[in-house]
Amino acid sequence: MSALSAREAAAVERAEDPRLTPFRKAVFALGDFSTNTTLAALSLVYTTYFLTQVAGLRPALAGLVPLIGRGLDAIADPVMGRISDDVRWRAGRRRPFFLLGAVPLGVTYALMWWTPPLESQAALFAYYTAIYLLYTLAVTVTTVPYLALTPEMALGYDARTSITTYRNAASVFGTAAAVGMEPAARALGGGAAGFAVAGVLFGIATALPWLAVWAASWERPELHSKESTLGMFEGMVVLWKHVAYRQLVVLYLCGRVAMDLVGATLLLYFTYIVGRPDDFAPTMLLFLATCIASLPVWLRVSRHLEKVTVFQIGAAWWMVGQTVILVAQPDWPRWSFIVIAPLLAIGYAVVDLMPWAMIGEVIDEDELQTGERREGIYNGFLGFLRKLGGAVAVMLALGILDLAGFQKGGTQTDEALLTIRLVTSVAPAAFLAAAVWASLGYPLTREAHAAIIAKLTQRALRSAKRH
Repeated sequence: MSALSAREAAAVERAEDPRLTPFRKAVFALGDFSTNTTLAALSLVYTTYFLTQVAGLRPALAGLVPLIGRGLDAIADPVMGRISDDVRWRAGRRRPFFLLGAVPLGVTYALMWWTPPLESQAALFAYYTAIYLLYTLAVTVTTVPYLALTPEMALGYDARTSITTYRNAASVFGTAAAVGMEPAARALGGGAAGFAVAGVLFGIATALPWLAVWAASWERPELHSKESTLGMFEGMVVLWKHVAYRQLVVLYLCGRVAMDLVGATLLLYFTYIVGRPDDFAPTMLLFLATCIASLPVWLRVSRHLEKVTVFQIGAAWWMVGQTVILVAQPDWPRWSFIVIAPLLAIGYAVVDLMPWAMIGEVIDEDELQTGERREGIYNGFLGFLRKLGGAVAVMLALGILDLAGFQKGGTQTDEALLTIRLVTSVAPAAFLAAAVWASLGYPLTREAHAAIIAKLTQRALRSAKRH
């Protein structure tokens, strides 16, 4: 690397866009608040609790609802990513979709919590599957362009970690809002009627943030000139041949499944294992508060270590903590769970944070290799995996619970109780171990990214001289 290119690379790392202020990062992060409020509610409350305990679907059918919806994502998310890479509207190629998707997102989310007057399992299954499919499309329209905009607004290695930290904090607030779904439904009368009203209120709360995200964000017209010449199928092949991206996908998916397995069964764990379901919401709020409080610490640590190293530390921390959930007993004092929650949260925060902070460097390397900026398709596929991981985790959890004899209300069998305990503790720990293994030897270090930026800068300088 020449002296000139090294200076150019360092300048990009230091001189971020002056518009990227803490306030703008906080407002932009509201997109993650909206998305995670819906996704976390589906994992924590909707599939395992609302569909089985309120709407009355059998667990196996309830688990199929999100799986079918995520099947649509296998096509919708990458296609939406490609669309947002290719459109050249006057208002931009990403931001207009925030306005187009906001209202459908709020409406479909509200309808998911309504219990129609249908008695047959087939009719209920058809209704909730259809609404879930429409909701999935609305999420895709807003979320995929939003994710693709992050590496465009923040260019540097550490700047991307910073904006992702803001997004992650907002995501945690969204999870906290999702935890409040069931208490809100109880406060509004409980049962099907309470959930229907709560669904409307939460639907409004998930649609409005996109107006603020649209106002606070911006795009870089100089990147829009790099229009993709690869076809959709050819582009996906190139994407999957990208070694660093493939490795990032595996470690991210393993971490995501671990998170969603815990989320899918934690309310059942508090209800049937601990025997104190009312402790679920306050314990989760403590857990999430600790997540938020630990993020500035992890951000500081990430300025001294590689991102993948920070991920490994957090995953290992959380993995060890899962053993406590395995051995915890109902007669343990309440304060013991108060201690366990924040210890687990410290590791959880990193597993949720770092993969999204790492995607920008993958996109820069792809630009160096292909000469194109394809944030949309890269983030679209990763966003699809985010939702697919949750759907598969919930389906597996509910399918296993169904086989173990889990039923609506009442006393559960010993097999069902053991299954709840294992799915909440051992299964997530196994996926976290796989995530750490998948992260070994990750190539896009801080130094490697600086070299990529240097080469891109020199390419741009040569192109400018020719023109």
